[in-house]
Amino acid sequence: MRPRQYDLIAFDWDGTLFDSTSIIVRCIQAAVRDVGGTVPSDAAASYVIGMGLMRALAHAAPDVPPELYPRLGERYRHHYLSHQHDISLFDGVLPMLASLKERHHWLVVATGKSRRGLDEALDAVELRGVFDGSRTADETAGKPSPLMLEQLMREFGVDPVRTLMVGDTTHDLQMAVNAGCDSVGVSYGAHEPAAFASLSPRFVAHSVGELSEWLNAHA
Repeated sequence: MRPRQYDLIAFDWDGTLFDSTSIIVRCIQAAVRDVGGTVPSDAAASYVIGMGLMRALAHAAPDVPPELYPRLGERYRHHYLSHQHDISLFDGVLPMLASLKERHHWLVVATGKSRRGLDEALDAVELRGVFDGSRTADETAGKPSPLMLEQLMREFGVDPVRTLMVGDTTHDLQMAVNAGCDSVGVSYGAHEPAAFASLSPRFVAHSVGELSEWLNAHA
């Protein structure tokens, strides 16, 4: 059987390309503590990574009243900005992306980050010219809605069968299912890979090296 080939490869950001899961978890917990809510466990805080910010915070802190959501969001941004320089790309990401670019794939980002947050992150690691497009949760529907993938596919004129979503959460993989796309999961991010099985990813990578090898062979 010939390997499946994809014209458009969409990557989640935090937990897939960026080693940020533990810092995001601590920032969520600190923000909830600041507004007097019940601090979520590590598992509860990591579960919401990939969602749009306010939906994620509301899910992680169900006892915080809606009128405090603006304050909750402000405190999360405060804590995240104080740690953003502690976050780095996973080893192997840059050569993986360079190899895919050399093979003429369109590379895009589909993320729960804000546009401002993504732009700052792209500038910080000098990746702005690597990706051909992106969508963020504050400019379209958040995951697992398929809308951000659908918009990217329309932008590049690519059908779902020629599109691959790579992500570290069930929100990423469910978005791919909802958009009619294939997916690849990575186990080194926010969600335990056992939760991926029902969403039928084509592969689960346990390192960036494994992900790169699979993409070179099958993408």
